[in-house]
Formats: sequence, structure tokens, C-alpha cells
Amino acid sequence: MHFTSTQHLDGGVLERGFALGDIPGILWTPEAASASAPVPLILLGHPPLGLHGMYPRLVTRALHSAAEGFATATIELPGSGERPGWPALDNARADLRRAMQAGETVSGEIVDSLVLPLVDRAVPEWQAALDALLSLPEIGGPVGFSGGVISIGIRLAVVEPRIVAAGLFAGSLVPRAMFEEARQVTIPLHVLLQWDDEGNDRQAALDLFDAFGSKEKTLHANMGGHAGVPQFAGDAVTRFFTRHLK
Repeated sequence: MHFTSTQHLDGGVLERGFALGDIPGILWTPEAASASAPVPLILLGHPPLGLHGMYPRLVTRALHSAAEGFATATIELPGSGERPGWPALDNARADLRRAMQAGETVSGEIVDSLVLPLVDRAVPEWQAALDALLSLPEIGGPVGFSGGVISIGIRLAVVEPRIVAAGLFAGSLVPRAMFEEARQVTIPLHVLLQWDDEGNDRQAALDLFDAFGSKEKTLHANMGGHAGVPQFAGDAVTRFFTRHLK
């Protein structure tokens, strides 16, 4: 990993772009972070829409987390942004759009072809990024995972012991195979569900929450569509990470 850019944001937050091989990423650290006072880390998940397109929302989350004493970091997902194209993923996305525009039920085959290869490729990349980030003297852990593609969060919660808590957004299509992995999750979870999310199968989201094996799991459901998450819902996620990372 090497840093490619540096800028100072409001509140003394340091934003650094980095490259992990050919994978772009961004790290935000609060002003107080130092080798003598390392801070916990939250990995910021996001949908595969490209870091440039997601940046306004990511930096808002990062600044909010920095105010609570957390470093945050994210990486570009495979086949997104400036990374090389991924024809199989593009074809799966096209199949999904056609089904949704036609008002058809999205088949399990489409969901599997869209999500499972992404999980298989993205999770080792997140782990490699975590290796590099935790080698920095100002980052001390523990580590949380927040948001993004819920199936990536599930896999990371199962295979990555350094992640001790996860805040997940129940708004992405989930392959049936991930339900079995969900039963293996044991870390504390805070799951956010928009009750009227137009792109989400509410019952499937409830079934997935029921499947999680964690003894501590909270479902925070609010009325409204995908983009209508209230501010206080974000505050609840912050309190969740404060309990488990500090």
C-alpha cells in the first residue's frame, strides 16, 4: 500500500488516498490519531457504484465517525470505478435491470451470478487492505465493518476475526447460500432496514436477520424508502460502534 494524495478536512480530519496494488482506497483519520494514541478502525462498505460517485456519502460518514474518535477506510470494489471492467458482472447487472424494469421477480440465478462472484473476489481484498491499514502506527483496532453490500459484510464477519462488530444495511439482494453463512456469524450486529425500500424484499431481509447466529443483534427498522434513512438511525449506528470498539 502506498499513499497517493493527502488533504485536510473539517475538524482536523486527515484524508489520504491510497493504492493497494491496483486497488484504490481512501483512509480518514481523526486529528488525535497518533502512534502514541492509535484509534479504532471502521471499514466503510458501499454499493458497487464507484468511489467517485459514492464519495459525498462516504466522506460524510467518515467525518461523523472521526468526530467520535474512529478512523475509517474504504476500497474500490472489483469491476467498479477506475478498476478494470468485469464482463460477467456487467452481464449480471444488465439481467437484473431487465428483470426489474419488466416488473419480474428477480431469479435466484441472477442474484447468485451478481453477488457471489463479487463476494468471493472482494472479501480477500478487504482483508489485504485491513492488513495494510493495521500496520500503520496510528491505527490500533479493534475493527468494525459498516454498510455496503450485506453479503460482503456477512462473509467478512465469518472469516475475519479482527472484525468484532458490524453495522449492516438490509438493502441488497442476498443469495440463498449466504443464509447458511449468516448462521455462522457470532459478532454483535446492528442491522438497518428501511421498511418501504423499493429495491428490497422485506421478508427476505427479516428472514436473514433471523438467520444470524449472533447472540447480540439489533434490527433498526424505519418507515420510508431506500434513500430515506433518518439521521437518528445513523446516530444509533455510531452508538453501537462506540460500545464495541472503545
